[in-house]
Amino acid sequence: MPIVNRIADYADEMRTWRRHLHQNPELSLDCHETAGFVVARLREFGITEIHEGIAQSGVVAIIEGQGDGPVTGLRADMDALPMDEETGAEHASQVPGKMHACGHDGHTTMLLGAAKYLSETRNFAGKVALIFQPAEETIGGGRIMVEEGIMERFGISEVYAIHTDPSLPLGTMATTKGPIMAAVDDFELVLTGKGGHAAHPDLCIDPVPCALAIGQALLSVPSRNADPLKSLVVSLTTVQGGSATNVIPETVRMAGTIRSFDPEIRAMAERRLHEIVEGQARAYGVSAALDFQPNYPPTVNHARQTEFAVGVAQGVAPEVLDEIAPSMGAEDFSYMLEARPGAFLYLGQGVGPSVHHPKFDFNDEAAPIGASYFVKLVESRQPLRA
Repeated sequence: MPIVNRIADYADEMRTWRRHLHQNPELSLDCHETAGFVVARLREFGITEIHEGIAQSGVVAIIEGQGDGPVTGLRADMDALPMDEETGAEHASQVPGKMHACGHDGHTTMLLGAAKYLSETRNFAGKVALIFQPAEETIGGGRIMVEEGIMERFGISEVYAIHTDPSLPLGTMATTKGPIMAAVDDFELVLTGKGGHAAHPDLCIDPVPCALAIGQALLSVPSRNADPLKSLVVSLTTVQGGSATNVIPETVRMAGTIRSFDPEIRAMAERRLHEIVEGQARAYGVSAALDFQPNYPPTVNHARQTEFAVGVAQGVAPEVLDEIAPSMGAEDFSYMLEARPGAFLYLGQGVGPSVHHPKFDFNDEAAPIGASYFVKLVESRQPLRA
């Protein structure tokens, strides 16, 4: 496939970077060692404008091209997941309970590869802003970086990102105009009744029947309250209560997630959650403490920038899919796309275990492809004037 020859020369070096990152995963905003590794590589490349400590451990580095031009933002996320690794790889995580199960080690490596090439050649006008972001998997490091003003501070006019995809053949790139990933909202609920002996339910206030009624009602919201032509997912993912067959528990804890694209559908689902919990709690005589947590907005690709990104990808990838179905997963790059126009693309790494699976591992063969895409995107968007 037509990757940049010079970047192909980096393949072994990129593999070394990626496997170091894989062995040393960090979580949420606490990506200080990862950021330190990134900064050390950037300095080796001769990049001098490096801004650290954004969103605690985020990094923005600026590469100046030749002459005036716009500033393109290229983003990579750096954080891992709180889970044990089962790949059996020689480069497996050395930190118990943490692993790079979503490919962020690969994303960081691809952007480092692009950074090395762009700093060597500077075959573009304007500037490039390299955005290394923490906390994609948790509280939204992308949101925090936007709130801390990176778009205005560095004059970023458009922003782009890649995410590895283990359901696509190696090198295939895929995207779509408009919504590509969903909004996500989470909730936690504690129902409190009066516990006691299971032989005497009349002396108790049992929260279990209330939990069952709430669960059944919530799962009916997509099919009975939402427009059937608009996507909505309500998943009840945790139900915890009781410890013995002869004890009625005092409390039941429930938690779940709501995924949507349409703002009206999203608002309706939140409203129905509150109505169902309040109504069922009243009906069963239990108290309910509901914590609703609005989270990432939908990831929405801008039409013109997506067309441009697809054209660039077609010069790098063996196949480009430009009208894929949106995913109900979520991504905090959504905040950057709310702040600036841009596009989010998937990069196939060959079919294998899914992301967030303990056997997932980024395919190092994909890194030069992603780095080449980033490079061609900048050189195509910001060409030197003759």
